[in-house]
Amino acid sequence: MINYIWIVMTLIGLVFAAINGTMKEVNEAIFQSANEAVTICIGLISVLVFWLGMMRIAQESGLLDKLSALFKPIVLKLFPEIPPDHPAAAYILSNIIANMLGLGNAATPLGIKAMEQLKELNGGKDTASRSMITFLALNTSGLTLIPTTVISIRMNYDSANPTEIVGPTLMATICATAVAIIADRYFYRRRTRKGVKK
Repeated sequence: MINYIWIVMTLIGLVFAAINGTMKEVNEAIFQSANEAVTICIGLISVLVFWLGMMRIAQESGLLDKLSALFKPIVLKLFPEIPPDHPAAAYILSNIIANMLGLGNAATPLGIKAMEQLKELNGGKDTASRSMITFLALNTSGLTLIPTTVISIRMNYDSANPTEIVGPTLMATICATAVAIIADRYFYRRRTRKGVKK
């Protein structure tokens, strides 16, 4: 559906530019945007490679295991349906740690794997389980300690202080995560109470 929306918007823009005689400006904007996109991608790749390397060092040194052990009780509390040694718990922990380091691109495949494991726990049903809903809420709120992607973009656009976003991002994502957990628990209990009444 989203592809059709983009096609329609592009066609409307081109028709509007042709009617108003601004095709030259549109062409210039297309090439300039393409150039900027490549520059941003290269910048993002360098930052992503750096932090993935840091994660590899953390894994080899055992720091990642310590972080996982630190967050595991919290994760198991948030996901009571998941057995402690189930692969879903490991994927959820890895996803949360990657998101905390601002590695959204690295967190995505881990999140997909976690959802696959949660679907298996749910008996392969198409209806989302309690754990799947909780994980989606947590993943969307995305608690972030170091917003590496945003810092990289700010550096590419010559920000005077690219890292000043760290504090506001941390505060915003803490609030978002807290609200996500509260909303998840509220709607779960509300749904449970309705089920009991029926």
